[in-house]
Amino acid sequence: MRSKAALVTFLFVLVFSGCHRPSGDGEDGSPSRISNAPTPASLFERDMQYVRNSQFTYVWVFSRKDGKPLDRDDSAFLRTNAPQMVDWVTTDEGRKVIGGTHFDLAQGNLELLKKRFVVEDYSGK
Repeated sequence: MRSKAALVTFLFVLVFSGCHRPSGDGEDGSPSRISNAPTPASLFERDMQYVRNSQFTYVWVFSRKDGKPLDRDDSAFLRTNAPQMVDWVTTDEGRKVIGGTHFDLAQGNLELLKKRFVVEDYSGK
C-alpha cells in the first residue's frame, strides 16, 4: 500500500513539474511580452488603431451613402479627389475606408467628397 501511494505521489510530481514554467518566460526561455493595450473589439477599431499608430494629424473615414461596399469607381474618386492622403485602409467588409494625412481636407476637396460619401472626421478622437 505504501508503494502505491509513493507511485501516485511520484506521478503527480512528475506530471505537474513539467507543466510549470517560471513567470515571465516565453516558450524559448526568452522574456515574454505582455501588452497592456486592450484588444480592439471590432475590425474597424483594429484598423483605426493601425492608422492612429501612424500618428497622422487628420484621420477621415469614408463610406457610401447607400451603405454598400466601396467599388472601383469609389476608390478612384477618393484617390483623385483626396491625393493628400498618405495611407488608406479598407475596413468593415469594404464598406468603409480610413484615410490618414497631415493635410486638412477642409482646405481641399472635402465638400466635393461629402457630396458622394458619408465623411467622418476622426482626427484627435
